[in-house]
Amino acid sequence: MCGIAGEFRFDGGSAQVGAVLAMAQVLEARGPDGWGVVGHGPLALAHQRLKIIDLTETGAQPMVDSELGLTAVFNGIIYNYEQLREELGREGYRFFSTSDTEVIIKAFHRWGQRCVEHFKGMFAFAISDRNTGRLVLARDRLGIKPLYVAPVSGALRFASSLPAVIAAGGVDTEIDRVALHHYMSFHAVVPAPNTILRGVQKLPPAVVRTVEPDGAQSDWTYWTPKFVRGEEEHSDAEWAEIALDSLRTAVERRMVSDVPVGVLLSGGIDSSIVVALLAEMGQKDLKTFSIGFESEGGETGDEFDYSDLVAETYGTDHTKFRVPKAETDEALPGAIAAMSEPMTSHDVVAFYLLSREVSKSIKVVQSGQGADEVLGGYDWYPPIARVGREGAVEAYHKAFFDRPHDEIGELVAPEYMLDEDPSLDLVREHFGRRGATDAVDAALRLDTTVMLVDDPVKRVDNMTMAWGLEARVPFLDHDFVETMGACPPELKMADGGKGVLKAASRGVLPDEIIDRKKGYFPVPAIRQLSGPVLERVTAALTDPAAKRRGLFREDAVATMLDDPNSGRTNLGANALWQVALLEMWLQAHEIG
Repeated sequence: MCGIAGEFRFDGGSAQVGAVLAMAQVLEARGPDGWGVVGHGPLALAHQRLKIIDLTETGAQPMVDSELGLTAVFNGIIYNYEQLREELGREGYRFFSTSDTEVIIKAFHRWGQRCVEHFKGMFAFAISDRNTGRLVLARDRLGIKPLYVAPVSGALRFASSLPAVIAAGGVDTEIDRVALHHYMSFHAVVPAPNTILRGVQKLPPAVVRTVEPDGAQSDWTYWTPKFVRGEEEHSDAEWAEIALDSLRTAVERRMVSDVPVGVLLSGGIDSSIVVALLAEMGQKDLKTFSIGFESEGGETGDEFDYSDLVAETYGTDHTKFRVPKAETDEALPGAIAAMSEPMTSHDVVAFYLLSREVSKSIKVVQSGQGADEVLGGYDWYPPIARVGREGAVEAYHKAFFDRPHDEIGELVAPEYMLDEDPSLDLVREHFGRRGATDAVDAALRLDTTVMLVDDPVKRVDNMTMAWGLEARVPFLDHDFVETMGACPPELKMADGGKGVLKAASRGVLPDEIIDRKKGYFPVPAIRQLSGPVLERVTAALTDPAAKRRGLFREDAVATMLDDPNSGRTNLGANALWQVALLEMWLQAHEIG
């Protein structure tokens, strides 16, 4: 996993290598093991390398295949690259490296843009074709790897993070009002292609974009998951077996590496089943890692009892980190700087600090993100099931949105407000699409393809890569997602949520892990603002930059600062933190 950046000009000029290097410099943490840049005519590409596959210099990027006339930069991992290499070799392709990057190049030459249909992995890449003059950008099916794009005068720029894209200047950094609405309403999720900045977009997941030499662009969406019942019926026990078999394949797939692979172990069922399956496969001395925080305001700050139980059960080489309250405050600036976009979840800091410690001993980990969205772990699915299609949108809105449209105006300044409600419109449109058997299927599809991409997955990518740590997510194996999309929602919602996973885990995991109350990465110091963290929040919202920007109503901000912990979003998060985080992120990246 790495960082990529580039500029493609279509005004007749040469690409600005200096601008691309400025973008790459921002990405150095994503790829601390080496860097490279190429520039020729209208195109310049840069790469920051994290050595995972082919540790030699033959795997360095940008990778140029002079014989085929293709140049590529790539961020991610193709898990089935060895099988594809063999297949392409049988067709006459010769390889000069053992890297998955070269497999992408050869696959593109063989199959064109349809090469992505052959890949099992997480990826964002750019390929330049000397013969056609085209640039092709692509992103994996579930958006695990990020790719940001921005038009500038006579050119297109792209990079693995938003701060990198704007680092070279020339990008419109005004606040996007639709994105602001999503941030304040749709649980701080800003779906692709929007970002909080008007001049920067995200390439959507499962999209291949072709950019012609004259700047014309076309997109191809190559994958859309279906949440529908198949023709073949299965018993509950059979579905549990299907789930475990498919997950076992996904976990094994993610052990492909030329360096050791560990696991981020929270002690919940999702990460614990990953550890159990690896132990079942015979993994010895598996490194596992957990993190905990000091309690605050009556909230417990760790779940070590559960992670210790899993580590002891499977004999892992376990390390746990307990973070003092003062260190939470000290880590905030770094965590916010590492965000490609503003992310309000309090466990961002947990992932940031955990990744810092883990990266000292290992480069690759598996993590349990995605199970709640794919397997029905959230508490808003049962209410949707009760009301059915007719009331599904309203039930989802009531359960998931931070606040309704009319309440946004109580916080956001009038000049940033919209008359329409784009967040509710987006949900309504998604629920109306074909390819979902019932209302819960539609909600699971929305959460898997939108919310998951731009909240938990982005959070983990940003915080792990801030320390040069690659995180792999077996629950987002696209074969697993497709398989479990056909599973009846009632099996997913059973037993308090993720019922099919709990059934699959019986006899594999200790019952104490399966039957425990759903947990999370608790960071009490952010849920209950006080001390140095509250001082940072106050400083950001009263800073002259915040006053000039005028995003939020001064009277509302003053009221929240007077009573920092009583204001809560619909989902119980600290409302002041949500407002402050956006302003802290903008100031950290010197925007506006």
